[in-house]
Amino acid sequence: MAEFEPGRQDALALLKEYNKNESLIKHALAVEAVMRYCARKRGQDEEKWGVIGLVHDLDYEQFPDRHCHKTEEILTSKNWPPEYIRAVLSHGWGICTDVEPRTDLEKLLYTVDELTGLVTATALVRPSKSVSDMKAKSVRKKWKDKSFAAGVNREIIEKGAAMLGMDLSELIGEVIMGMREVADEIGLKGNPEPSPNA
Repeated sequence: MAEFEPGRQDALALLKEYNKNESLIKHALAVEAVMRYCARKRGQDEEKWGVIGLVHDLDYEQFPDRHCHKTEEILTSKNWPPEYIRAVLSHGWGICTDVEPRTDLEKLLYTVDELTGLVTATALVRPSKSVSDMKAKSVRKKWKDKSFAAGVNREIIEKGAAMLGMDLSELIGEVIMGMREVADEIGLKGNPEPSPNA
């Protein structure tokens, strides 16, 4: 059977088949948007990066104890390309898999998976409840407070930024820009302050 190239509709249908939890779906959409933004910025395949971002936590709601491994089974049974499956497995490196992120796509997925959580949490405590008027420095301020968004693994983000050779503020900026593109769908449109030069 020939390998098929999964598109966004395939990924979204799978995501919704295995996930009913709204916050998990919003997380997948946030990661997808950031991956697409980063792919565009780097001249890479936006569809591929986005699709992988969309399904990275496919199994998390129903099979948390088999995270990544169940996704591998599901995607393999549906004839997804090995490169896509490997990328998904790599985001669990050191947590639930031993697949080390090697490509830029894999390193970014590994890093932004956690970072989107911190950006979301920061946006929600802002008066505007929006990513549209947020700057990287807002996230950096919250970074130091270990009790804030305590579930976010800051070590992973730091390790990922180092693997990518990126400054943390620059990386946070890219995540914010990517998430702005889907602010409405992920519940972070809020009521942004009008920009002074608007």
